[in-house]
Amino acid sequence: MTDINDLICSYITKEWLIPWLKENKSQTSFAKDHGVEESTIRKIKSGGNYRIPVETLYKICEARKISLSEFFKLINE
Repeated sequence: MTDINDLICSYITKEWLIPWLKENKSQTSFAKDHGVEESTIRKIKSGGNYRIPVETLYKICEARKISLSEFFKLINE
């Protein structure tokens, strides 16, 4: 069984953070744009066992203009 936190962090990193960085934008600007601390983004992309708080996921989704339910549909595709 896949760990949900790994799935969430992997999706955010691969689908949102990496494309952001490829546009020559910084990790810090990603954090600010998404309403979270830069240290949180480091934890998300670390690939470790980061247990992302629902509040953090909500802030990121809100900045992306999607609901939590839409996010969970995306990660299950």
